[in-house]
Amino acid sequence: MKLFYFHVAKDVPTGYNPKAAVVIDVLRATTTIASALNNGAEAVQTFSDIDELKSKSSEWPASSRILLGERGGEKINGFDLGNSPVDVTSDVVRGKRLFMITTNGTRALSRLQDAESLYAMSLINRSAVGDRLLVDHPDEVFILGSGWEGSYSLEDSLAAGSLVSYLLEKKPGSIQVVNDELNSAMALWHFWKDDLVGCLRKATHGKRLEGLGNHDDDFVCCSALDKLSVVPIQKELGVLRSF
Repeated sequence: MKLFYFHVAKDVPTGYNPKAAVVIDVLRATTTIASALNNGAEAVQTFSDIDELKSKSSEWPASSRILLGERGGEKINGFDLGNSPVDVTSDVVRGKRLFMITTNGTRALSRLQDAESLYAMSLINRSAVGDRLLVDHPDEVFILGSGWEGSYSLEDSLAAGSLVSYLLEKKPGSIQVVNDELNSAMALWHFWKDDLVGCLRKATHGKRLEGLGNHDDDFVCCSALDKLSVVPIQKELGVLRSF
């Protein structure tokens, strides 16, 4: 299995669709997606365009849909929820479809939506996604960080390094780390693996969230390594369900 890591969507080669892709947005989109599906959401449908989201969501009964979105870390006016994994509790999301748009994560998912298999991963479901990859064993995997408005993010690279370190521990002879971006992500993981909350708070997006208010619960949730066994996988274009 050949593994590649790309810091942001613009770094992904054009004109080529990988066998499998893993998109990461630790703070907070892919953590929220995993949490929502774990808590019984029917699906999470992701968008990079807000007008498209409003059009598609209007086709669903109000009683079975939730609009979830943020811009600049804050909830979009008129939406039901922002982008916090602690808000997608079972009593809120069970049986409902979440229509989701975020500053970074849903755009990254859109960039790789044509991959043969597309997974959403964060620290919270790292081992679950890793085990799924080991079972499927695709020839190659593109791992994509969501970044922040097109720039590098510390926490997404941390999670990418955690995934590859897990795969190497499980089946070292079948894993090939291809690019330097992934080697550096692994080094980042080994440096921060005993202080995940510290890394998330050190990251520029973590500092941005702290500037918006009290997000202590988000930091705790987003740094909870291997807490969930859910594997969000794209079942139809833009629609993620639990594997």
